Amino acid sequence: MEITFFGTSAGLPTKERNTQAIALNLEPYSNNIWLFDVGEGTQHQILHHSIKLGKVDHIFITHMHGDHIFGLPGLLTSRSFQGGEGKPLTVIGPKGIKAYVETTLSLSESKLNYPITYIEIENQLSYQNNGFNVEARMLNHGIPSFGYRIEAPYTSGKIDVSALKEIGLEPGPKYQDVKNNETFEYNGIIYNSNDFKGDAVKGPVIAIFGDTMPCENEEIIADHANVMVHESTYIEGDKSLANNYHHSHIEDVFSLIENAHVDYSLITHMSNRYTIEEVEMISQSLKSLPTTPPFKFVKDFDSWSF
Repeated sequence: MEITFFGTSAGLPTKERNTQAIALNLEPYSNNIWLFDVGEGTQHQILHHSIKLGKVDHIFITHMHGDHIFGLPGLLTSRSFQGGEGKPLTVIGPKGIKAYVETTLSLSESKLNYPITYIEIENQLSYQNNGFNVEARMLNHGIPSFGYRIEAPYTSGKIDVSALKEIGLEPGPKYQDVKNNETFEYNGIIYNSNDFKGDAVKGPVIAIFGDTMPCENEEIIADHANVMVHESTYIEGDKSLANNYHHSHIEDVFSLIENAHVDYSLITHMSNRYTIEEVEMISQSLKSLPTTPPFKFVKDFDSWSF
């Protein structure tokens, strides 16, 4: 799987960083792309990448602030002409996302050539799609803002070739039956496939947060996540300023990483006050501290594979 950032600035774009947009590539589990937030200019950012809008089948919106949704109507319209024709799309987000999209498309007389299913979250969401489990919980941002916990499917354990050879089954097409089915038949005997495979492997857990100050639901969403994407609007100075505006300071993020036992964290949504050089300088300073957890301040077009 791979996470790609098409916007990493907070509130306003800068000359170096666009507003918020994240793509989650679901390979090897499927060839689909999920987007998380669609800030202004996202479709233009995507033009500079190999991702195709026709592969986007889900869009998750964390909250209704403009730097997270102003690019959505344009991207939806462009999807009609960039491989999306006839391909259903699911848009998940806070209450109001359907009215926002449909009103914008109607007033601009924009037509789509594919169906959209809207799922609006009141307080909490549990959603399943092709083996993926997605949980959304309310954060603390002054308006409804959600964090998403994505649990990838389990994958079958590796085939035990030696055990299959013991019953006389040599490598060949029949091994696909063992791999893909609960039982298989050989020489008139029905076998349990799990007896010839290793333990199933748990898929990675990804936590992607909307804007928030520290709150209890954060630890539930991030619990033992393999990868966490979190905002840090302020990455230095007094953290009370961040919390006064219902945002997170880097100290808040580091506390969450430790308390939730997160493996690795990708930090986005840094204030537009910071240049890339300043972000890099602060990053190096933080990483020199012995107590700093594994993290990376991301830039536009950064990708992380796992």
